[in-house]
Amino acid sequence: MKKKAPSHQLQRHYRWMYKFGVLFMAAVFVFFMFKLEAQFRSQLSSNHANLIKTLSSKPKVAFLFIARNRLPLDFMWQHYFKEADETSFSIYIHSRPGFVYNEMTTVCTFCYGRQLSDSIQVLWGEASMIQAERILLRKALEDPANQRFILVSDSCVPLYNFSYTYDYVMSSPKSFVDSFVDPKASRYNPKMAPTIRKDKWRKGSQWATLIRKHAEVMVADKTVFPVFKQHCKRRPLLPEHLRKQAQPKVVQKEHDCIPDEHYVQTLLAMRGLEGELERRTLTYTLWNKSKNKIDMQSWHPVMFRHADVSARLIKNIKMP
Repeated sequence: MKKKAPSHQLQRHYRWMYKFGVLFMAAVFVFFMFKLEAQFRSQLSSNHANLIKTLSSKPKVAFLFIARNRLPLDFMWQHYFKEADETSFSIYIHSRPGFVYNEMTTVCTFCYGRQLSDSIQVLWGEASMIQAERILLRKALEDPANQRFILVSDSCVPLYNFSYTYDYVMSSPKSFVDSFVDPKASRYNPKMAPTIRKDKWRKGSQWATLIRKHAEVMVADKTVFPVFKQHCKRRPLLPEHLRKQAQPKVVQKEHDCIPDEHYVQTLLAMRGLEGELERRTLTYTLWNKSKNKIDMQSWHPVMFRHADVSARLIKNIKMP
């Protein structure tokens, strides 16, 4: 039995449906093309505006404070920033979550409201210190005018005026990062391999001054920091009664690693950027030089008190 050929009317219906489908797809395609072009133009316009802003404004130095809560030497920073052009610097403070800088908590008016809203609880000798630095850098990078990024401790004081500091860091196209190869490499954990090779392991001071390119590298890192977080950890201190013994009987076998003394240096070495470094820090630090091995387990910088400060001390610190 033969099938009946479709009627002429049905054929016209199919042709109409086909044409409608083609026109509909074409319309959808054109719509998305216009939408993509609009998004591209918007992004291009935003990037262009940022570029114009960067080129037309004075490059700024971002001061990135890592603080517990109050800044104990805020009166000195008030004097320091007071003589500066406010368009040439910016301030960001990472403090404990919830702490606010205002007229009740600081005498430095330049710090008012400069705390980060997404700060975390930081523990000394833990990867949380690195995370705090990354949070500060990420926030500071939102301003395209920020071209230098100085990590500052809450116990730091400026030894030179702002103009000198600004000219000094801007005059070099490199970052100031204390970075060297640790001959013993005792803090390197073999479990870091293969992500972090031993020949790229570096050590140095936490207090770095970064150019924008290196700040972006640090914020964009998604491979090195997780390894540090997992395998670079501070060894627990000996109990108080064992620290007093000249030759403690208990030997700690846990691996000992201080993340903030290795992360920036190792990351930049792994990215092949060591040629872009002034391999020294701009922050003076005098470390505890005790030869007692028990004391050395909790090394911290020496704290200068009011009675210690003199013109001679300042002069000696400034000497190269």
